[in-house]
Amino acid sequence: MTDLRKLLAIPQDRLDSINSVLLDPNEKVMEDFLAVVAKYGTPEEINRRHAESRKLSNLLKKVESSSPNYIKDLNWLMEQRDKDAFIPVADYRRNLLGARAEKLKFSDESAVTLEVSALQYFPWIRPMCERAILDGSLVPGRFIAVRNMKESEADGDLPAIVAALDIIGASFVETLDTKGTDGSNPHLGGPATITGYFGGIGQPNDHALMWLDEFLYYYTNYGVQHVLNFNAGTILLGFLLYRLGVNIQFKISVFFGSDNPYHALWIMLAAKLFSREDGSSPLIGFNWANSINNQTMELTSQFRKALGFEEVVRFEHHITETWKSIVIQPYDRRSELVEVADHVANISAKHEGGDPEVEQTRAHQSDILDYFREKKEVIEAGDWDAMQMNFMDKVDACNHSARALTEAGLSFVAARHLHK
Repeated sequence: MTDLRKLLAIPQDRLDSINSVLLDPNEKVMEDFLAVVAKYGTPEEINRRHAESRKLSNLLKKVESSSPNYIKDLNWLMEQRDKDAFIPVADYRRNLLGARAEKLKFSDESAVTLEVSALQYFPWIRPMCERAILDGSLVPGRFIAVRNMKESEADGDLPAIVAALDIIGASFVETLDTKGTDGSNPHLGGPATITGYFGGIGQPNDHALMWLDEFLYYYTNYGVQHVLNFNAGTILLGFLLYRLGVNIQFKISVFFGSDNPYHALWIMLAAKLFSREDGSSPLIGFNWANSINNQTMELTSQFRKALGFEEVVRFEHHITETWKSIVIQPYDRRSELVEVADHVANISAKHEGGDPEVEQTRAHQSDILDYFREKKEVIEAGDWDAMQMNFMDKVDACNHSARALTEAGLSFVAARHLHK
């Protein structure tokens, strides 16, 4: 077996062949990639524009011009943060465990990030935070959005959400409009045929470069740094862009269908190949398919660590799912999370739905297809309040996971600037 393993070693001349393609000025795919990047300037200029657009003062100016009524909520959020209105982690543990909290040693090195998807609208943030203050509960440390970007930009939600999550200390991932449901494949319909997009066939032909262009637009104009990625071509473009020196980051979406450790090995080998000299990679999140088990994460964690990515690449795993349009219900992976979190580091517990026992009581249950609806249509249909309730149910489910982790003596990551 040892001799057989030696046959897998990659000779240096294979790397030379790869470099010859990447550096050849006559390779059209590479020239087209560099042409899109050049529209936004040098890597240094692109990063400077990103840093400027991400400054809170500049985000607030954008909010002021597009939706000035949001300013009061952002100011309220800063006031609550600054007066420590939210429960500290130590107090949260003490309230839950009593004297036992003082005896337990919580390992922050393997803390589970509390994640909710999808945060579609800015007006949902204040009610979430008000409930956390009132109940002594937690605001999650990570959010995903899957809303139409142009709509979110136009109504001011985009800069307001970016500003709000910077204020509370939560990470945020956007889903660009070049995600397949934009008509890129003329043979498929809209979200109703979403299964047709699995495997990345929603970004054919020139849409990979359109994704790159769109990413750079929001990176330089709104400070959006993290986006979803679910196509092998755009994953490569993300690696190449980071290799040039542009400080973008992305997470692999559940729609990419990563469902076994060999699939993960393929992606992480590519991440290592295009990593920077400091060992960093733009791949910061790896969202597993719903079909995986704990053993898949355990096996993958071995080579993730060997490649130097244990602290770089977060395993994102769905603990709950929307009640409709994606999985057979009831779907609840919380007990599996508690089992694996004490020995697999850097996991994000993603809550895409409320707890099943709550979801089935709702008149309007959470639905993955709601992500693709226009805001105007949601309001006209009378679903705005119901969808906000769906979001709050997801936050509640996230809090239930935090309790289960805490009861098992495990750590979590909530909004860092709120829960100190």
